[in-house]
Amino acid sequence: MNGLFDSIETFINQIIVPLNWIMLFLIIGGGIYLTIISRANPLLKISNGFNLLLKKDDSNIGISRFQALSAVLAATVGLGNISGVSIAIHQGGPGVLFWMWITALIGATIKFFSCSLAVSLRKKDKNGEFLAGPMYYMTLGIKKWGRPLAIWFSIAGLIGVLPAFTANQLTQSYIDVLNPNALLNIGEGNWKLIIGIIFTILTSFVIFGGLKSIVSVTSSLVPVMVILYFILGLFILISNASVVPSTFALIFSEAFNFNTMVQGGFWGLVLIGIRRAVFSSESGVGLAPIYHGQSTSKKGTDEGLVGMLGPILDTILVCTITGLIIIISGAYLESDLNGIVLSLEAFRLLFFGFGDYILIIMISIFGISTLFTYSYYGVKCYGFLTSPEKGKHYNYVYIAAIIISSILTVEIVIGLIDVAFALMAIPNMIAIICLAKIVTKEMKSRSWI
Repeated sequence: MNGLFDSIETFINQIIVPLNWIMLFLIIGGGIYLTIISRANPLLKISNGFNLLLKKDDSNIGISRFQALSAVLAATVGLGNISGVSIAIHQGGPGVLFWMWITALIGATIKFFSCSLAVSLRKKDKNGEFLAGPMYYMTLGIKKWGRPLAIWFSIAGLIGVLPAFTANQLTQSYIDVLNPNALLNIGEGNWKLIIGIIFTILTSFVIFGGLKSIVSVTSSLVPVMVILYFILGLFILISNASVVPSTFALIFSEAFNFNTMVQGGFWGLVLIGIRRAVFSSESGVGLAPIYHGQSTSKKGTDEGLVGMLGPILDTILVCTITGLIIIISGAYLESDLNGIVLSLEAFRLLFFGFGDYILIIMISIFGISTLFTYSYYGVKCYGFLTSPEKGKHYNYVYIAAIIISSILTVEIVIGLIDVAFALMAIPNMIAIICLAKIVTKEMKSRSWI
């Protein structure tokens, strides 16, 4: 089995490098282009996004803007912000956090455009429900070659939205902190399988209920879990306030360390930051527009302003808290600590020796809510490739993947997600850049630019 895992990991590593450079060019280059043509106005109107978040529209079709953002945050504010940040720092050192910030700001503009398009270019199915997301603004907005792009995106999406990372890291956190073998010694592999089955059962109760069931749960969980995590993180940072300034200084100095030991040197460091930020906020990947396209918003740019709050909250806020705690603890200097294990150790060291137990409770909420929301992405991708009515059949593949993902190595899981996300980002960014004029036209009509 180990030989098979090694072969899969080697293959993934060989194809991820060129894909990452293409993704780097499209997301950073495309994001800068979108920032220029919009004159950075979306970033200047972040407060408008918060105002719109709780403002209701008269439409009785779709979900509220708050529910749409909550569902997206349930998918992004989770193990990607806790485990993903630790992986980034393990691979690239403290300086990687700076490049995550830069990518998040660029990503916020990308999300403004993509979520605006998701509302401006959508249609209804025979039941009157919205069909929205990248595959629909590709086909509706790009007449000649939009469909091939949409098929490409949807096929990559079927892999990218599998619960591989969340199920793997959530299972590993229980194994490392709770040590169930001490209670019943049946082997780590068997415990991973049991935990995977439990997650499968819990997830099934929600995802088979459809969109309304998912957003009902996530809109209740997300605000609570973000506030609790913020309070815990803030307490730890205040308790270590004396070293916070020097930690920021270390982040900035290491961000421009041209002699970095990171594989690939300085550009390798930048690439790690971009990859992890993209995974954290999904900016440019095209998943968030699938939920935001279900919103009751009538104007695309209204939903765009709400959508761009995602990278601000999950990367600028949550990832920064996580990253600072990991760096201050010094746990990242231990070469054998990676992923969720590194985050757990950092919280244990800085919170009276039992911070890892508190974190695991939060991780449970984060992880399970992510498992709920990601399934809907796959349903929509499969529904586009077949028919909207058949989309729900993807849920059976999804719940089976929870069990399989629980026993894979973290290296395979990370590589698989990075490949799939890159393959999704490429057609999505091409489409956004091509269709950007639709969004800028609406901005001009509203005297924004």
